[in-house]
Amino acid sequence: MPTAAAPIISSVQKLVLYETRARYFLVGSNHAETKYRVLKIDRTEPKDLVIIDDRHVYTQQEVRELLGRLDLGNRTKMGQKGSSGLFRAVSAFGVVGFVRFLEGYYIVLITKRRKMADIGGHAIYKIEDTNMIYIPNDSVRISHPDEARYLRIFQNVDLSSNFYFSYSYDLSHSLQYNLTVLRMPLEMLKSETTQTRQESFDIFEDEGLITQGGSGVFGICSEPYMKYVWNGELLDIIKNAVHRDWLLYIIHGFCGQSKLLIYGRPVYVTLIARRSSKFAGTRFLKRGANCEGDVANEVETEQILCDASVMSFTAGSYSSYVQVRGSVPLYWSQDISTMMPKPPITLDQADPFAHVAALHFDQMLQRFGSPIIILNLVKEREKRKHERILSEELVAAVMYLNQFLPPEHTIIYIPWDMAKYTKSKLCNVLDRLNVIAESVVKKTGFFVNRPDSYCSILRPDEKWNELGGCVIPTGRLQTGVLRTNCVDCLDRTNTAQFMVGKCALAYQLYSLGLIDKPNLQFDTDAVRLFEELYEDHGDTLSLQYGGSQLVHRVKTYRKIAPWTQHSKDIMQTLSRYYSNAFSDADRQDSINLFLGVFHPTEGKPHLWELPTDFYLHHKNTMRLLPTRRSDFMPKTVGIDPSPFTVRKPDETGKSVLGNKSNRDEAVLQRKTAASAPPPPSEEAASSSSEDDSGTDREEEGSVSQRSTPVKMADSGDSAKVTENVVQPMKEVYGINLSDGLLEEDLSIYTRFVQLGQSQHRQDKSSQQLYSRCPDGVIKLTPISAFSQDNIYEVQPPRVDRKSTEIFQAHIQAGQGITQPLGKEDTSMYREYIRNRYL
Repeated sequence: MPTAAAPIISSVQKLVLYETRARYFLVGSNHAETKYRVLKIDRTEPKDLVIIDDRHVYTQQEVRELLGRLDLGNRTKMGQKGSSGLFRAVSAFGVVGFVRFLEGYYIVLITKRRKMADIGGHAIYKIEDTNMIYIPNDSVRISHPDEARYLRIFQNVDLSSNFYFSYSYDLSHSLQYNLTVLRMPLEMLKSETTQTRQESFDIFEDEGLITQGGSGVFGICSEPYMKYVWNGELLDIIKNAVHRDWLLYIIHGFCGQSKLLIYGRPVYVTLIARRSSKFAGTRFLKRGANCEGDVANEVETEQILCDASVMSFTAGSYSSYVQVRGSVPLYWSQDISTMMPKPPITLDQADPFAHVAALHFDQMLQRFGSPIIILNLVKEREKRKHERILSEELVAAVMYLNQFLPPEHTIIYIPWDMAKYTKSKLCNVLDRLNVIAESVVKKTGFFVNRPDSYCSILRPDEKWNELGGCVIPTGRLQTGVLRTNCVDCLDRTNTAQFMVGKCALAYQLYSLGLIDKPNLQFDTDAVRLFEELYEDHGDTLSLQYGGSQLVHRVKTYRKIAPWTQHSKDIMQTLSRYYSNAFSDADRQDSINLFLGVFHPTEGKPHLWELPTDFYLHHKNTMRLLPTRRSDFMPKTVGIDPSPFTVRKPDETGKSVLGNKSNRDEAVLQRKTAASAPPPPSEEAASSSSEDDSGTDREEEGSVSQRSTPVKMADSGDSAKVTENVVQPMKEVYGINLSDGLLEEDLSIYTRFVQLGQSQHRQDKSSQQLYSRCPDGVIKLTPISAFSQDNIYEVQPPRVDRKSTEIFQAHIQAGQGITQPLGKEDTSMYREYIRNRYL
């Protein structure tokens, strides 16, 4: 009989935590409570996590006997019946992970769950409640005054809000990936999964469910895509110490499922959104991309269609389509300190070779293949350059990168000013989006796990024949992806994604033989249900990133929204502005702590003491920082020590620490200097930022708001821009190039030039020059590096001891060898920070 392939179903679906004074015992079982595993967690270690997994599979009787022996052995007196030595602490449905701040470790358990969707018989659950338990007992606990504050910050990430998991379905990957793995050659399955089968067991065993034909069931356990896993850092410490069944990966985003009845035939429409855990944060504080190519507000949305009459991956009919949203992959931000509804967009760092965009699109090409299609919805024509700054930089980056890609794999760029079309009374926004959606779906195709229906052969459709993607004997594969963005990637992006999803849904229904043409009309039950699903999807993602629900919905762009919707839009705008202005910083700290971007360490600044989290998310920039600040900064720190600051030649490097006029100038320079990257910030554009009125006429001579600093000062101002004091060149190198040449040096140079111009015999092995002495005798003078050739001998520069120490410290810093900071370095750095940021 052929061997059937099935995913590994985690055996640990129900957990009970038992407590003794010295240990915690975490007992996990399958759903039928026929197979058990046990974890032993030591409670006598104040700061270390000691976990023992015997990897043994227990029966129900064996677990009862084990717990009975533990209860008897932990009683205060042998034979005592009044008190128990083993206490049942909590019941749970999974382990989120383990975390430590400044004291001991905590364990985070899922105590409540709710089923949200079903895909091929695999349940998807939403976390409803969690419990955080401190592991060390009170006798060994080492208290720290800041532990409680870190605990509050960590718990500010509400795990009961849109976190999802599944015991048997990999939510971090798409359906196409999961089903492609399931259809691997059976010989590879036998050779690769036999060992996995021996260590795992089927939860359906002893439940009366028999596999078809008695064939063997092999398990497939693929590694999750960690970019969309939110508890990866929490599980990392136990990943190699416990069995795979204990590891339960969760995603953050959205999951919703609706049921369609097509003449009595049930069809499930599922929408899953996976939010990236890389460069994650809130709208005001995360914009653009980091140095690794991860962008802010990156969400992968997948719509799955399945025929619910057969709930099986092997025999059922499944189809999916994936699209992505994310911030513009550039170094850009918005300064929210101005408290403006539309803060100006600033390009923080020049990227002439599109390095960060290349890293981002490289990730997408590896995951989705080509073509990568960019749908850019930002404004193209504005009174003053605002959103258009991003468009100009993005199109330049795409054009540059396309030079290095084969013509068939180039990045496709589609700019469309959605706000401009919305204001026009003659244009229909959704009709134009529908045209774009048709062209996109035809290029990328979609996934379906069955060959084309016979009805498509009998009734061929022109649109179907033009469909792209990859056609295989078992169905179709989606190749490439659509990447949609505006400024916030919220309102406009959600509407555009809905229209593309609606177009793809028509093709999916047609491929399963449920409709006769790949076309769906508005105001039908199917589209209305799909629209509600996408609005819930948009509201959820907008709350996570922007702090409020969607301001403009599909009905707004269809111009059929009721008049009461305008007042709701105003309230959502105010809610978004309030959240961005007052609560985003605390939410960002919580996300940084939860995802392990920041690790509390004794003796180092706390999370709330950091002036910015820029260096936490841009880790490559940390390598540029010297261990000692004096390596790159002179002793007398000026206002702006940047090597790119324009200085006058006659200005001397006077210290500015005690000069009042210079202190006033420092305030201006801190706003314009670009020697250090500003803290990453997010756009505070409320609904007015998304679809603000703005004129359609472009103002002539508008100034680009690039972040290149331009220092301007009044001619009558007595305050001068100071220059850093550097050591004289003669003191360091033994020569001063600004002085005139000595007569002896000039004569040597003249003689060398004259000899070079004369025609003399040259030997290929060693070059020799002839010169004429004053007495007229020709003398052979070889040019070499020997000391007797004193005319051409070069003396090494004299470098003082202090310069040598600075150079050696710089080399050691590049090799990762740290140097202790001295008192002088600390005071100098504090003065630098005071002048720069305070």
